[in-house]
Amino acid sequence: MKKFASYLIYAILIACIACACSSDIDIRQDYKFKVTHLPVPKKVKKGETIEIRCQLERSGRFDQARYSFRFFQFDGVGELKMDNEVVLLPNDYYDLTEETFRLYYTSLSSDAQSLDVYFFDKAGNNYTLQFSFNPDNSTEGEP
Repeated sequence: MKKFASYLIYAILIACIACACSSDIDIRQDYKFKVTHLPVPKKVKKGETIEIRCQLERSGRFDQARYSFRFFQFDGVGELKMDNEVVLLPNDYYDLTEETFRLYYTSLSSDAQSLDVYFFDKAGNNYTLQFSFNPDNSTEGEP
């Protein structure tokens, strides 16, 4: 009788373990995100560089999440760089390796300028930052 009770207990434990193991486990890998930035000047002079301090804000964490970005300049002429001083090319994809990062925009014209920076994750989510700069044609010493 004792042996039968032991087998019964083991059978019940195995049944409980088998029922608890389910292939329906859902590990979430798809979290929304946004990119925020500190205020930037509205006017820029030709040759002037503007620092854009950015922060990637995720609604959840997935350790294997990867982010990338690209940009397109609609109006004017300028250069966009990251912290490493490499000039970024429009429409090329770049990996975003840090959650806090800086972009540097240098105006190369005296016209109004606008650019969009598009951020993507591997799950298909995206976020866009839009920047517009008016020409600053004032000279030194003018109010």
